[in-house]
Amino acid sequence: MQEQALFDKRISIALTPENAQFSLSAGGLLSLTLTKQDGTVEEFERVIPVRAFPITDPDLYICIREPDSRKKGKGEEIGMIERLADFDEQAQILIGQELDRRYFTPEIKKIHSLHEKFGYLYFDVTTDAGRSEFIMANPTGSFRTLEDGRVFMYDIDGNCFCVPDAARLDKASLKKIEIYL
Repeated sequence: MQEQALFDKRISIALTPENAQFSLSAGGLLSLTLTKQDGTVEEFERVIPVRAFPITDPDLYICIREPDSRKKGKGEEIGMIERLADFDEQAQILIGQELDRRYFTPEIKKIHSLHEKFGYLYFDVTTDAGRSEFIMANPTGSFRTLEDGRVFMYDIDGNCFCVPDAARLDKASLKKIEIYL
């Protein structure tokens, strides 16, 4: 019985401009029309793009999945886009908009205040999306500095904030976080 379940799984395929056409559904959802090797066409009213390397190579290896649902459970992988740039401009825009929503990462421009209370850090910042307040639970594990100087900060809800280059922050803002970098 379990062996049969393995054969019932979808096999992920390479998605190319030749076999995958992306559009918006009537409800404004990212949709996929997939032409299989045998010429049959499969329609997906809603698909979810997921980056394999969201920080280091955001436009390479984008997995296209079915959405999770109560009826089917976890959405299965349909296929993988190797390079988003291989697709036409409209497809790049549609997929890019979905990715931007999924990976929304406000860029911190200024840190107005930062204080610690009972092991939590409380931030009041200005981002490129406006003013925001957030709480960080574990400063040691919630800051991630990359080789290129970018700093990613994760709040207690899993939201991500980015400082593209800590050295370019104003001196007062940098002083507030330099102990954690």
